[in-house]
Amino acid sequence: MGTIFPYTCLSNSNAEIDSTAPNTMQRMDRTEFIGYVRGHGDAVVSTIGPDGAPQAAYLSVAATDRGELVFDARPSSRKVSNIRRDSRVAVVIGGADGTTLQCEGEADLPEGEELERCAAAYVSAFPQFADSLASGVVVIRVRLMWARYGDFRGRGAEMRDVDLGP
Repeated sequence: MGTIFPYTCLSNSNAEIDSTAPNTMQRMDRTEFIGYVRGHGDAVVSTIGPDGAPQAAYLSVAATDRGELVFDARPSSRKVSNIRRDSRVAVVIGGADGTTLQCEGEADLPEGEELERCAAAYVSAFPQFADSLASGVVVIRVRLMWARYGDFRGRGAEMRDVDLGP
């Protein structure tokens, strides 16, 4: 049997908290979170398909200064259809270097000033995609409800919940 790492869930999630586990987990602050996302730039995003099954896609992802995740998609894509029907998403960033950032949140297609702000963050990270946004590709924003960083490079796993703020 593998090693068990007891920890508590200390996020904005409605998940049940194991009050018997020791509260020894370090926290990752928003600045560290944003730096991690911007340093990696790609992720697997999972949405919920019409039959309730997960549908995953590997894509480029950026972070806004507020800690939202943003990516783009064709309006006719499964991602966009799925998000319009059920906004819940899961996102995993990293992995190849022995670290991961696991996230859950609610996605939307921002409009007006929010769209401009999110698009600016995306184009800042990926200037090569600026033309696609001008030609009808949509920007998707994920507001996180829960996120946890994991570092598996050492002898033991380091797990850190992300402080998502108010």
